[in-house]
Amino acid sequence: MNKLNNITAVAAAFALTFSAGTIAQTMSKDQYKSGKDGIAAEYKSANAACESLSGNAKDICNAEASGRKNVAQTELDASNKPSADARYKVRVARADADYAVAKERCDDNAGNVKDVCLKEAKAAAVAARADAKARMKTANANKEADETSASANARASEKGADARRDAASEKRDADYAVAKEKCDAFAGGAKSRCVDEAKARFGKS
Repeated sequence: MNKLNNITAVAAAFALTFSAGTIAQTMSKDQYKSGKDGIAAEYKSANAACESLSGNAKDICNAEASGRKNVAQTELDASNKPSADARYKVRVARADADYAVAKERCDDNAGNVKDVCLKEAKAAAVAARADAKARMKTANANKEADETSASANARASEKGADARRDAASEKRDADYAVAKEKCDAFAGGAKSRCVDEAKARFGKS
């Protein structure tokens, strides 16, 4: 556990460094290369520390190390070439990293508890991705509006509303999947009532 805590502390400090770097508008080639080399070195160190663990603890450790590397790389790229799309990729990388670790943690459970755990992890990932997509679409629509006329502002607002509705729908579907999975803990009439309640709550037929 000490090894894992050390990895977490090092990675947290490393992520903070690159988060601060996203404030910059551009980076020189040397700065980018230095950042990339730093990511590789930190990943190699974290991955090596995972080797002292075993079983699911090792799997979780490896997932955390890989996730931090991917997030750090997308943050570096966003610092190098800032854009709404780059910021979207950072949010998606974080969602994917969290999901990968959450899935590994679910392996500590079994049966329906594990199934529910996996559904909840998936729902959280879907929600994070949906929010990231909505924010990107809204940012792009607002940028388009700033570059054109007043009528574009109305279109931008409409696109933003559509994006938020899409995000809400995706999250509702993911939450429904979790609720339905939880019904598997029951049988017979109790399970049927559970499913019916889930359908009613999330507007499913």
